[in-house]
Amino acid sequence: MRRGQAVAFALTTTLAASANVAAADLRKSGFEFMSPATQAMQRDDSQNPAMLWVKDGEALWNQPPDPSAKSCAACHGDAVKSMRGVAAAYPAFDAGAKRPVNLAERINLCRKSKQQQTPWPPEHSALLALESFVALQSRGMPIAPYRDPRLTPFYQRGEQLFRQRMGQLDLACTHCHDQHAGKRLGGALIPQAHPTGYPIYRLEWQGMGGLQRRIRACMTGVRAEPFAFNAVEMAELETYLAARAAGMPMDAPGVRP
Repeated sequence: MRRGQAVAFALTTTLAASANVAAADLRKSGFEFMSPATQAMQRDDSQNPAMLWVKDGEALWNQPPDPSAKSCAACHGDAVKSMRGVAAAYPAFDAGAKRPVNLAERINLCRKSKQQQTPWPPEHSALLALESFVALQSRGMPIAPYRDPRLTPFYQRGEQLFRQRMGQLDLACTHCHDQHAGKRLGGALIPQAHPTGYPIYRLEWQGMGGLQRRIRACMTGVRAEPFAFNAVEMAELETYLAARAAGMPMDAPGVRP
């Protein structure tokens, strides 16, 4: 990147961050749209069902996948220290893939290249468990994505996708999550689409799920063909959504209706 481009990028991101701070009082996480009972469930780790996955993830962190492989802890040490703030910085640009990857994809990349194991499929219980354990280490920290200028075109396309009408209902993400946030759709409150709590335990699912599962559910809801898990369109949307939530505190693993 040339010096002038670097300065322009730094100025743009600084202005965007300042705008986010100024608008922080207008942004609400999905947690704030929940009932008091569900909020209490998330606040209390002894009642939060997502903590069952966290415990499984902690075991996976410390246990080698087979006798010939290293555990996550063998390279990264104590996750409480080494993973502090890591989840808050995703999606991040991956040079090998030449695109953003989310935390789950990063875990699978390490699993394949460092542990010589077959990557877990999307939404696999073990993958969600390890992702939940890592995400917990950033709880309460501000979301701080989009620090790499190589993410710019993905962010821009993600914003376009967020505002693009799709499906038989001819709706865009912005129509619900910007224009009608706080209102009800099918009896459920519409949040502002800030991904602060993922992976989440959703009462409707009776289990854990990632942000991409939620996006696919929304696309199905407007009768559109959902993007495939880990498709580049998903990476673009996740990059944009994380930037929208920049500065908001993480509350993963969350509980949602």
